[in-house]
Amino acid sequence: MLKIVNIPNSVLSEPTKSVEKIDDSVRKLVFDMEKTLVAQKDPQGVGLAANQVGLSLSLFVIKKSPKAEAKVFINPKILKLVNPLTRKPGSKKNKKPVKLEGCLSIPRIWGPVRRANKIFLEYQDLTGKVRKEWFTGFEATIIQHEIDHLNGIVFTQRVLEQKHRLYKEVDGDLKPIEI
Repeated sequence: MLKIVNIPNSVLSEPTKSVEKIDDSVRKLVFDMEKTLVAQKDPQGVGLAANQVGLSLSLFVIKKSPKAEAKVFINPKILKLVNPLTRKPGSKKNKKPVKLEGCLSIPRIWGPVRRANKIFLEYQDLTGKVRKEWFTGFEATIIQHEIDHLNGIVFTQRVLEQKHRLYKEVDGDLKPIEI
């Protein structure tokens, strides 16, 4: 099992490096990351980037539900965002509720982040094949969160830049954090 690093570890605030060669060491890392992700129960994790286990590599794994198959993304790039959910203050558009995000590297902290609901992504799979694919809904949200990790951005930065509130989980309840 890999150890998940927490903020303020500097590996989480720096952009990762491209994976130059997908070899046995990368395949073993992905296997270990999948095992580590599945083992997270309180809270349950849905994505894990390599820098969250202390390695500055541009790759992550996601598992959108306990029964879903894990997916691996190496050297991912978002090529297109659809409905980026940005709005002007006071605008009535895009008023749908924003789901709270959390992060295995920032335990017990939650906050709303507006994300695109559809993305077009280019990435490599474990065989090295370059793929281009659309992702929607919760899967698109997870991918955007993990790509932020690869760029050295944690979700709390997104919450604050979007002028939302952060919450701390205390005894099962969410309490607003004063900043």
